[in-house]
Amino acid sequence: MRILILGGTAWLGREIAGQALARGHAVACLARGESGAVPDGAELIVADRALPGAYGAVAARPWDAVVELSWQPGFVRSALAALGGQATHWTLISSTSVYSSSAEPDADESAEPLAALHGDCATRAEYGEAKAAAELASRAALEDRLHIVRPGVIGGPGDETGRSGAWAARAARAPDEPMLVAAESSLPTQVVDVRDLAAFLLDAAERGSAGTVNAVGPVVPLGEWVDLSRRAGGHRAGTVAASSAWLRAQGVEQFMGEESLALWLADPDFVGFSARSGQAAVAAGLRHRPRAEMLADVLRWEREQGLGRPRRAGLSAARETELLRLLAAER
Repeated sequence: MRILILGGTAWLGREIAGQALARGHAVACLARGESGAVPDGAELIVADRALPGAYGAVAARPWDAVVELSWQPGFVRSALAALGGQATHWTLISSTSVYSSSAEPDADESAEPLAALHGDCATRAEYGEAKAAAELASRAALEDRLHIVRPGVIGGPGDETGRSGAWAARAARAPDEPMLVAAESSLPTQVVDVRDLAAFLLDAAERGSAGTVNAVGPVVPLGEWVDLSRRAGGHRAGTVAASSAWLRAQGVEQFMGEESLALWLADPDFVGFSARSGQAAVAAGLRHRPRAEMLADVLRWEREQGLGRPRRAGLSAARETELLRLLAAER
């Protein structure tokens, strides 16, 4: 197949490109080229999608499959106008952030979406509305040639957000020091491995699949995720559990960000955020590698980056020590 990836130099796009090349497809990536290099064998077409004529080098070429990664509605609309007519199949990478509510566990693709953004340019705070706008524009232009894939949290090797590797990295960084964990161990986590997601996208493009699916990971209780991470990292000391109420009172960030507990989400309004139904994607062929395998692989990547580096998810050693001291003083 002749595959055009609108992006392809950042994490997911590069994984899609690499796997497509390994399958024998011809791959072109249209991007500014500022997020990294394309895989060996892929054609890089340098273009700024904010400028007129961005698609000039690819608009006259037929494409068996196009993969759209952008969340800016203006970029999505301009790509559809320039390329929609000659694309046999089109994949829009959307997001579960398009849903208007995260309060219902096991919600499927029929859940109510957010109102679509009207403009072409979105801020990060408007991400969900922007993806909703991208879906509307894509449906109008492509109809039965369109596959809309809504990932949730994406993890695995290369996860710069730090979410999927935070607990394993913590376990490996200080295996003989007690680990602070949330007492509410049944809270859900849901991570799809970037490699499994890319394989699913390519399988669907090869089949010409259409429709909309949540490409989310299996639901794993936070306590089980932590236990698997501790095994991966060789953590030998025990854990110290603190209630979500106490953690929130100390200003610990939820889910991600500096000085957070990664993947911990205790807000009742988000009880379904990490527990969406992924049955439609599984029925369509999405396969999830074992969580222990994914964590072992992401830990190898974390070690390469440096276990003691500043993180975008997880507690620093100093902050965890401080919290453990405060907790011990109250007991």
